[in-house]
Order: sequence, then structure tokens, then C-alpha cells
Amino acid sequence: MPRTRIAIFAALTIILGLATRPLSKYAGDAFYTVLLYWIVVFVAPRVRPVWAAGVALGASWAIEFAQLLDLPRVLAPVLGSTFNPPDLFWYAVGAAAVCAFDHVLRRRGTPDARTA
Repeated sequence: MPRTRIAIFAALTIILGLATRPLSKYAGDAFYTVLLYWIVVFVAPRVRPVWAAGVALGASWAIEFAQLLDLPRVLAPVLGSTFNPPDLFWYAVGAAAVCAFDHVLRRRGTPDARTA
């Protein structure tokens, strides 16, 4: 997938994440992991979707668990400030959804689906 397309998906993810935040806190959590996914794919465009989803999910969970530590307040806007166990589930939802979406895109873009 071209990096310009990945950047567009990342920008749309940010817009959707911000737009859904007032409606549902957890939708924003899912979009947070989706954004991390697009960052992984931007850095490593040939990575398989399941691996990119695993990295994005692992990073999301690591950030959530880091909130259990006594981190400096200056990091709170980026890392959050309160551990919330349901967030872990919604990060997984975001990772699974974007993995499936990317897999479908890759299958549509290649004549031989086994290369995706």
C-alpha cells in the first residue's frame, strides 16, 4: 500500500477518533490503536496485517499498563493518567477491525490473494 494512502487513512482515523470521543469514550480507544496500526504500516509497509495489529495492540496495552506506574504528570496528555481495564478490550477491537480492513484492501489490490 502506498504511504500516501496510509497517511490518508491515519488522518481519517484521527478525525474519526476525535469525532466519536464525545459519543463514546471507548470508540476513541479503539481508534487510538487503529492509529498506531497505521503508524506501524507506514514505517514498515510490507508488514503483514496480523503483525502490524499485534504491534499496535501491544503498544496500546503497554501504554495502558504504564498508567499503573507513577509517571510524571507531563506525560498524562499522551499516555493517559488512569488505568481502565475495559480499555484493553477496546484496543483489541480496534486492532482486529483495522487488521481485517487492511487484509481486505490488500486482497482487493493483488491478483493473487496468497501474497497478502
